[in-house]
Amino acid sequence: MQVEKQAVFGIVFNETHQKVLLIKRRDIPVWVLPGGGLDPGESPEEGTLREVLEETGFQCSLVRKVAEYLPVNKMTQLTHFYECRIVSGKQTIGAETKEIAFFPLTSLPLLPPPYKGWILDAAANHKEMLRKKIEGVNYFVLLKLLCQHPLLVGRYLLTKLGIHLGGGKF
Repeated sequence: MQVEKQAVFGIVFNETHQKVLLIKRRDIPVWVLPGGGLDPGESPEEGTLREVLEETGFQCSLVRKVAEYLPVNKMTQLTHFYECRIVSGKQTIGAETKEIAFFPLTSLPLLPPPYKGWILDAAANHKEMLRKKIEGVNYFVLLKLLCQHPLLVGRYLLTKLGIHLGGGKF
């Protein structure tokens, strides 16, 4: 029996909830939320805390589970999304991370889909966990982005084939 691949992402707000912590990936130099795939036998909670630590240098605690995003095609997978709070550590770039910065919610950098929607979901602070399909990740959007940003999309497609440029393993 094949186990369904799953992903985890964490969102870290500043104290006033007006800014969000983003990382710029090394392999595909775009701003995203910290996260990645679950390791075998790892819970979504453990995976989220590990990914945030590996990609930012911050030891965090979980505040709440914001959402479970459901896959819609072969480019997507079940994704667990948690709000995290920094407990200790210092901002550290590493093998997978080129830059780390807090951005105002009103002035986010260009983000690939679906990250902006996920940030807005977390900022809305819904009383209950969301469970919905991943939005904005489909073949039409991929083709459109390929025309607009051919080098970035080319690097993304290479990572899907297991070829990572600029370091890191995603």
